[in-house]
Amino acid sequence: MKIHNPPSLGEVVPPYNDIYSHGIETHYTNGRQLYISGQVGEPVEGALSPDFAEQLKQAILNVETVLAAANMGKQHIVKVTYYLTRRQDLQALLDVRMSLWQGVRPAVTVVLVSGLVNPDWLIEVDVIAHVSD
Repeated sequence: MKIHNPPSLGEVVPPYNDIYSHGIETHYTNGRQLYISGQVGEPVEGALSPDFAEQLKQAILNVETVLAAANMGKQHIVKVTYYLTRRQDLQALLDVRMSLWQGVRPAVTVVLVSGLVNPDWLIEVDVIAHVSD
């Protein structure tokens, strides 16, 4: 098992540094899998946008950063779960996905939740990726 906490996503700070990883990579006979923790739309530096589409774009960039740390890309994504706090953002979710992940066809689950850890977060995205050796 290998932990991926890319420095460009910022340091995982106490008390979470002992209980959280952005990604966990597992190896098996003919490949590797990467489990990416829920990524949110908060940039390492800068303010959180109140706009859903901007938060989703940043969350996707964060996912791609963890993928890159494991020498993977969006083409290796096999499962995505989106957690949205507002039903009215479903169309924006589709639009941003089509814009940034055109041709990426993983299994997808979309879940409407009453809230995320930070009440200003509107979206959280977790991913499983796979690559064959």
